[in-house]
Amino acid sequence: MGNSPRCLFDSDIKKFLEKEKEAIFGVLCDKYHGDALTTTREAWIREIEILQSVVFPWKESDGRIIFEYDIPRLGKRIDVVLLLSGIVFCLEFKVGEAKIQESDVDQVLDYALDLKNFHKYSHDKLIVPILVATKHINTSSVIQASVYNDRVVNPLVSGETGLRGLLSEVLLRFPDESAVDSNWIISPYAPTPTIIEAAKALYESHSVEDITRHEADKVTTDRTIAYILDVIHKSKRDGEKSICFVTGVPGAGKTLVGLDVAVKQTYQGFDKPLEDEGAVYLSGNGPLVAVLNEALAKDNYAKCRERGEAKKLSDSRREVGKFIQIIHRYRDNMLAKIKNPVENGVLEIDPAKAVKMQEAGYGEVEHVAIFDEAQRSWTHKRLADYLKRGGTYGNKLKVPNFPMSEAAFLIWALDQREDWATIVCLVGGGQEINTGEAGITEWIRALNDKFTHWKVYISPQLTEAEYAEGKVNELLRDNRNVTFATDLHLGVSLRSFRAEKLSSMVHALLSLDVEAASLYSEIKDKYPIYLTRDMEKAKRWLHEKVRGTERTGVLITKESARYKPLGIHVLQSDEDNAVHWFLEDKTDTRSSNYLEDAATEIQVQGLELDYTCLLWDADMRYENGEWHYYRFNGKEKWDEILPNNETRVEKMKYMLNAYRVLLTRARSGMVICVPEGNANKTATGFWEDGTRLPEYYDGTYDYLKSIGFEEL
Repeated sequence: MGNSPRCLFDSDIKKFLEKEKEAIFGVLCDKYHGDALTTTREAWIREIEILQSVVFPWKESDGRIIFEYDIPRLGKRIDVVLLLSGIVFCLEFKVGEAKIQESDVDQVLDYALDLKNFHKYSHDKLIVPILVATKHINTSSVIQASVYNDRVVNPLVSGETGLRGLLSEVLLRFPDESAVDSNWIISPYAPTPTIIEAAKALYESHSVEDITRHEADKVTTDRTIAYILDVIHKSKRDGEKSICFVTGVPGAGKTLVGLDVAVKQTYQGFDKPLEDEGAVYLSGNGPLVAVLNEALAKDNYAKCRERGEAKKLSDSRREVGKFIQIIHRYRDNMLAKIKNPVENGVLEIDPAKAVKMQEAGYGEVEHVAIFDEAQRSWTHKRLADYLKRGGTYGNKLKVPNFPMSEAAFLIWALDQREDWATIVCLVGGGQEINTGEAGITEWIRALNDKFTHWKVYISPQLTEAEYAEGKVNELLRDNRNVTFATDLHLGVSLRSFRAEKLSSMVHALLSLDVEAASLYSEIKDKYPIYLTRDMEKAKRWLHEKVRGTERTGVLITKESARYKPLGIHVLQSDEDNAVHWFLEDKTDTRSSNYLEDAATEIQVQGLELDYTCLLWDADMRYENGEWHYYRFNGKEKWDEILPNNETRVEKMKYMLNAYRVLLTRARSGMVICVPEGNANKTATGFWEDGTRLPEYYDGTYDYLKSIGFEEL
C-alpha cells in the first residue's frame, strides 16, 4: 500500500516499529496541508509513542497501521485505523484527557458507522471503535456486538495503559475473521443499500420543499424530471454518455428537480434501490448543502422519535449524506486516483491508487451525477492554481500543471465509466458570484474539444444573454450531438407568476432597462418592495410582516464594508453559522429572524426567506446613469474598480450578480435600505466619516425610487 493519498501515513506493523518516531512524525507533518496546530503535532507524537509500545506483540503479523485516514467523499478523518487479524479497529485519541465524554464516544462510533455504510471493503468486516483518553485509568471489560446486528462492536474506551490488553481481548473474542482486502485503503466509496433506503425514506417526507425555492408549477417540474429520466434510460439502453442542461429562473424549482431525479433514478418505482443504478446530487455551495442536509436530517430524526424509534441525529445526517454531497469532495476523490504528476497534459488513472470495478472500470462514480449551479464550476486557471498549491485543507494533494477546467474534469470523471453515464447540469442565469467561476461556456467547450462522443441535450433558453453571454448557439454550431428540448427549461406557471416577473424585473433593474418600472407595477400588489434610509425602520417593517414560522433576515454583499455604524454584523462564513441562521427558530439569537447578522450572497444562494431586507452599501453605486463599482481598502477609502483589464471586468460582473442573487431571495416581499451616509463635519470643517459620504448613496436611492418602490 505505502503512500496512499487517502491518509497521512500507512505501513505494516513491522516497519512501523522499526521506524524512528521522529521519521513518522516528519511524514505526518509533510503530508498535512497547511500548518498543523501545535496541539495536533503534540498529539501525533504521543500517538506514535503509545502505539509503538501497544502493537509490539503483533510485530510479525500482517497487520497494518494507518494515520489520519480519509473516509472517501465524506470529508471526515479517523485518527488511526488498525487492520489486525481481519478486524478493522478505529481509534480516536484524546491526548492528555482523563475523563470520557459522551460526545467523544459518539464521534468514534460515527466513524465506524461511516466505514460500515460507505466504504466498500468494510461493509462485511467486524469494525471496532475505541476511544483512547490517554490518562483514563479504566478499560472497557464488556465487548459485545451492537444490537443492530451490523458487525459494529459497541464503542470501547481505554487509557493508554489498558489499550494493548483491550486489543488482545477483542482478538480473543473474535478469532475467526476473514482477511481484510489488500486494497482496503483505496476502497471505493459505495453506500450500502440500507443507507440509500434510509435516505429515500427521509427525502420522501418532502420537507425539502420547505427550504428549496419552490414556486414552480408541479406540471412543469414533472415534465422536466420525466425528460431527464428518459435521457438516462436511453443512455443506459444504448451504452452512451449524455449530458442535460436544465435552465430556470430563481424559484423555478431546479434544486427540487435535481433531488427528485436522484431519488427516482435510484429506485425506478421499486421499494429497494436498484444495484449500481444510483444518482448523486452535487453542489459546490457549502451553505446550501449544509442547510439541506441539516433540515432533512432534523425532520427525519423528529419523525422517527414521534414513532418511538430509537435514533440519533447523526444517523439521520449520515443517511442524507448519501444523496446530497459537496462537489469538491467528489472531485478530490477522483483526483486521488490519477497519475501524478500529469504527463503531456493527459489525465490517466493510476492502477495502484484505484480499484477496477466490473462494470464501471475505474470510474468509482455513480452512473448519474447532478451538478447544481453548474455555471459555478471553476475555470482552468483557478483549479490549476489551487492544485498547484495543494488545495486548502487536509491532505497535500498537489498536482502541478493540471490540464483541465473543473467542468472538463467532472465530465472526464464520468467518462471513466466503461458502460454508460449521464450528467445533469442545473444552470442558474447570471449567478456566477465568485471570481474563477467559469459559467456555462466551459462545459460546452469541454464537450466540443475533448468529449465529442457525448450526446448533448439542452434547453433552448440557454441561448439567452444571461447564459454564456448569449453565445451558446455559436459555441454549439458545429457539435453534431446536440438536441434542443423545451422540457429542459423550467417555465413557471401562473401560480408562480411572481417568480418569473420578479426575476425579469430584477434583470431590468440591474441592466438599467426602462422596462423595470412597468414590470414592477405588474407585481407590486402581490409582492411589495419598499425603500428606506433607516435600518431601524426596515427592521420594524420586517418584524410587523412575519407571522408564525415565517422567516426574515438581513442580506448584504460580501464587498459591503461600512455596515457596523448601522448596528449590523456579517454572518461568519463557516457552514454551521448558515445552518443556525436558516434553521433555528425565533427564540434563538443566532436565527436570521433576529436581524442582527446579515448573510451574504455566498451564504444564501439557492435558499430563500419569506421577507428580506437588502442593505445596499457603497460597493455598487448608480452614478450618472450607470453602475460604478468600488472596493473598500479596509482603512479609510473606497477605490473605484475600472474596466481596464479582463480580471476587473469579471470582478464587476460578479458584483452585479451578487445583487441579482440578493434581490431574488424573498418569497413574499422585501425592503431595500440604502443608508443616508454621514453628512456631519468636525469643528475644523472635515468630514466626520469620509467613508460614508451621502453622495455615495444618494444616486442609488434616487434610481431605485424612480422604479416605483415606495418609501417607508
